[in-house]
Amino acid sequence: MNFNTDIVYRKQSLIKLLNCVQLHEQEIIQALYDDFKKPAFEAVISETAYILAELNHTIKNINNWAKPQLVLPSLLNFPSTDYIYKEPYGKVLLIAPWNYPYQLALCPLIAAVAAGNQVVVKPSELTPNTSKIVAKIISETFDENHVKCVEGGVEIAQQLLAQRWDYIFFTGSVAVGKIVAKAAAENLTPLTLELGGKNPCIVDATANLKLAAKRIVWGKFLNAGQTCIAPDYLLVSNKIKATFIESLKKEITAAYGENPETSPDFPRIINQKNWSRLTAMLTNETLLTGGKTNSQDFYLAPTLVDEPSLDSLVMADEIFGPILPVLTFENEGDLASIISRYEKPLSLYVFSNNKAFAKKIIQNYSFGGGCINDTVVYFSNKRLPFGGVGHSGIGAYHGKLSFDTFTHRKAVVKKANWLDIPIRYAPYNRKINILKKILKWLT
Repeated sequence: MNFNTDIVYRKQSLIKLLNCVQLHEQEIIQALYDDFKKPAFEAVISETAYILAELNHTIKNINNWAKPQLVLPSLLNFPSTDYIYKEPYGKVLLIAPWNYPYQLALCPLIAAVAAGNQVVVKPSELTPNTSKIVAKIISETFDENHVKCVEGGVEIAQQLLAQRWDYIFFTGSVAVGKIVAKAAAENLTPLTLELGGKNPCIVDATANLKLAAKRIVWGKFLNAGQTCIAPDYLLVSNKIKATFIESLKKEITAAYGENPETSPDFPRIINQKNWSRLTAMLTNETLLTGGKTNSQDFYLAPTLVDEPSLDSLVMADEIFGPILPVLTFENEGDLASIISRYEKPLSLYVFSNNKAFAKKIIQNYSFGGGCINDTVVYFSNKRLPFGGVGHSGIGAYHGKLSFDTFTHRKAVVKKANWLDIPIRYAPYNRKINILKKILKWLT
């Protein structure tokens, strides 16, 4: 079967995938819990339900997305009919991360298959239970020559990157993203990099403080802070700092209880290495709440850090854990001096009822995507592009844009034979003035 051109085969493959993921949904939820105690609610809202929605949307629209697109022809080519043909890149490598190991493996896979590519999926070795289910789903759904799952660690990833691909899609850290980009450059392979960054979250004095605290606590501590679009640090107006900190503390308790370690709704850090990295950030810092750890369970409580130095470990790079530094600002100059220290972030959030202030923040700073008066939720709209800018990523996807990401748009002009205007042909003697008049008229 030629899955590169046969839209029916692609659609049937996606329907088969839909049936398979529905069949194994409970196994996936359990695997996510076994890997790092992700609660079932978070597993559904951020992983399984998202994939089901993406599959249904793609199956519904694939015929329309894949058909040749008629475009307005140029008068210079009259008479002609002009098209954009949707062509798969060919052999695609997908490297998935550990923080959302199911969603971020299958979401790009759905699009790559819809676009007609052959695909190799490399799930994260840090979530072995989930990776095993991903491999099982792929093997039960696809012919091995169409889609193949390759499990393994860093050595396997290096071996895969040493091969020649027609497209590479990587989700992960900036450091590894640079390695992937170098490997892709060897063969001029196009790629998408979904990375991260130090995402600022601004709260001004006009914000609804109780609601802002609730939404920030949810967005930050979802998945124990192991989310690339989570708020990485707060910039709070010095006029409302004390009040807002109390609101944050209340919302943490409301969400996870007096002892979050016993909460069924709070996940764990993925492994020892990351737990040690995170706990080291708390050394010599002033903690407003949290800070409790358990090395046996890789537990780190939801933690607020008060006014850390900008040169401190917790402010050096993306935190990627349940630690939230709280900084203050007096004016917009203070905001600029802090935000501009870092590379362009994947996300930016601003809480304010001052429409002019919020608009200025959104317009003045470059970032991948974000929200006014909320966090994280922009990710859920398949009509919005999701992707970074600068060090936070290259390219974007979601919805139709995912299909476009894995599709080469091939331009074709179909020229009619019933008329052939001779001016373009040599000899050009005495034609240049006529050409200039035509070009002037056309513009």
